[in-house]
Amino acid sequence: MTEEDKKFMQRAIDLAKEGMESNAGGPFGAVVVQNGVIVGEGYNKVTSTNDPTAHAEVTAIRNACKKLGTFQLNDCVIYTSCEPCPMCLGAIYWARPKMVFFGCNREDASEIGFDDQFIYDELERELDDRQIKIVRMMRKEALTAFEQWSDKMDKTEY
Repeated sequence: MTEEDKKFMQRAIDLAKEGMESNAGGPFGAVVVQNGVIVGEGYNKVTSTNDPTAHAEVTAIRNACKKLGTFQLNDCVIYTSCEPCPMCLGAIYWARPKMVFFGCNREDASEIGFDDQFIYDELERELDDRQIKIVRMMRKEALTAFEQWSDKMDKTEY
């Protein structure tokens, strides 16, 4: 870890505190860095925006993608104050940064009431055994959109 890495991680930690102190949401912050420059940052805004997806990493990714005019962050690095939850990890993989640094781990988060283990556990269960009922229906009809996508000549792959 370089001094520059420490600087960016400190910014993520500062954002975590800033968001918490402004009552935006939980104590989480993140920055997206491209070529040594912060191109996106965010803190948790779940409770202030009534948006369960407004986690720090997602907010920072959205910010960076908007600024850069792209949905891929291939040449970027993400610094986040805590190990990403399953949702944020999914968003990170979709954004495709080259690296992620995190501060606190999931056990640290669990100790203050942010326990994501149940989500990890749910993902391992069969659909019928999950806490939230998930029902598959109208597959044949839904496949028509996939068929159209497959045939679409001017699509942007991702």
